[in-house]
Amino acid sequence: MWNRENEKVQGTIYSNADLRKLILPLIMEQLLAILVGMLDTVMISGVGEAAVSGASLVDNINILVIQVFSALATGGAVAAGHALGQRREEEAGWSAWQMVLFLLYASAVTTTVLLVWHKSILRVIFGQVEEGVMKSATTYLIITGLSICPLALYNGCAALFRAMGDSKTTMYISLLMNLMNLVGNALLIFGFRMGVAGAAISTTVSRTVAAVLIFRLLFCEDRAIHFRHRVTARIHLRQIKKILYIGIPNGLENSLFQLGKILLLSLVSTFGTSAIAANAVCGTVANFNILPGMAVNLALLSVVSFCVGAGDYGQARYYTKKLMRLTNVCMIVISVIMILLCRKMLLLYHLTPETEALAVQVIRFHACMCMFAWVPSFSLPNTLRAAGDVMWTMFIAIFSMWVFRIGTAYFVSNVFHLGLIGIWIAMTIDWMFRGVCYEIRYHSGKWEKAIKSGSGKEA
Repeated sequence: MWNRENEKVQGTIYSNADLRKLILPLIMEQLLAILVGMLDTVMISGVGEAAVSGASLVDNINILVIQVFSALATGGAVAAGHALGQRREEEAGWSAWQMVLFLLYASAVTTTVLLVWHKSILRVIFGQVEEGVMKSATTYLIITGLSICPLALYNGCAALFRAMGDSKTTMYISLLMNLMNLVGNALLIFGFRMGVAGAAISTTVSRTVAAVLIFRLLFCEDRAIHFRHRVTARIHLRQIKKILYIGIPNGLENSLFQLGKILLLSLVSTFGTSAIAANAVCGTVANFNILPGMAVNLALLSVVSFCVGAGDYGQARYYTKKLMRLTNVCMIVISVIMILLCRKMLLLYHLTPETEALAVQVIRFHACMCMFAWVPSFSLPNTLRAAGDVMWTMFIAIFSMWVFRIGTAYFVSNVFHLGLIGIWIAMTIDWMFRGVCYEIRYHSGKWEKAIKSGSGKEA
């Protein structure tokens, strides 16, 4: 059991200046990704609601796959962070290469499956959608499926830069990737009139360029983590053991979480094309609401991993509280802005009056709930993961997802007939339950012993 003496910090590892150098580029990186994602949707929406609906449905499949690989990248970043905290840079470098190698193999297999069985996958998941939506979805899935391997590589390498406390490099590469995507969209969608195919090609090319560039930068021997003299095609199970211990439960959690969202999309698809389009737009616009949280969460994972590697759990608690308070303040400010300005933001989209009214309702509800329910549900578990307490977070997230989010969504849909807003209400009930569970786990102190037990035991 922990006590307050554990939280007394004699000298901090990260100064406020260090945190600013880590967090501000991450915020900019997340902002770039969201802005370009929003403009991407705006450009596709110019082709028609069937196009934007088809692309948004496929994006959820792509996110499912990407989150699995991002979870494995998290495992590699945590393992590397622990090694850096222990001043074992050689081990950090070998673990990093093994993580990247595993990502390349796994993403290549996944890409093959998606390309070979794309028709069956789309029919099983979205069989009830209109013909125009299905046609757009098919085109988008085939082309963006080719970008899964490069994006997995990019996410893995970016996680390693964050583990080193270097978020500025990933920001610059993200800027390049998003600018390429934006210019490519404008050229292919409007210049060559390629519609959804143009957006997909632009996305694939920009992701590939970014992946090659960031991968090349990790061969510089001046970095704390680098690949020089460590390249091999062989998987070393002993070195990858800890990566998989963190990554597999986290990947299972993320994949089942996203699978649940896809199942809910099947429910949304029964509400009609207007609801699908509104849900797609809300999913993009609502990302602005959680932007500071997503950025700080990445920083929190890196900071706490280093503290845990150094064996200083007092500082892990100190930075958890500090960064969560920062996130809460930012979340409240942005939520108020979203509530007041969401109608003006939606003017960028070519929505029918019915779709716009539905989107405004959802965005304002989401903003209100973000003020008090998002941070405990999504920030605090990153501290637990950084300490290797992945089984607990996985169990709670999966249980809450299927019982509260999915179960409640179908209940309110069939009993109260709330439509799209009912789906988002169920989502926030899921947030609140998980937040309470994570708070209990954090204050119990059991997460501090997680990395020393089972497969997470230090070598």
